[in-house]
Amino acid sequence: MTNPPARRTVLGTGAAAVLLVGCSKYGDNNSSSNNSTTSASPAAADGDALAKTSDIPVGGGKIFKDKKVVVTQPKKDEFKCFSAICTHQGCTVSKVADGTIDCPCHGSKYRITDASVVAGPAPRPLPAKKITVDGNSIRLA
Repeated sequence: MTNPPARRTVLGTGAAAVLLVGCSKYGDNNSSSNNSTTSASPAAADGDALAKTSDIPVGGGKIFKDKKVVVTQPKKDEFKCFSAICTHQGCTVSKVADGTIDCPCHGSKYRITDASVVAGPAPRPLPAKKITVDGNSIRLA
């Protein structure tokens, strides 16, 4: 006569199996995403470039959340860069439209030309950031 396995043994074996399956799942995802279709951003494709000049629309801009900056092009070939962190309560701005950089949290809006406040409650402009334009590449300075 064989004794059935103890409850503790069954539970421990089941938990170990779940853990192994979970780990192998994440291991496969990480290795395959590193080796296959990883989309390169303009910054990755061009060394330390933030963007290409063609990525920034005239009269608009683009937000780079990972760098916490927004780049605008108020007039053709005139590029500006500002912090993407709202001066009201630290939210990240979410869009650039109709000549303003807009914060989603409380409605603050900043001009794309100089980041001055158009609509509050932001107490002050977005801080300017230094960039360099080299050919068609825009880089943080």
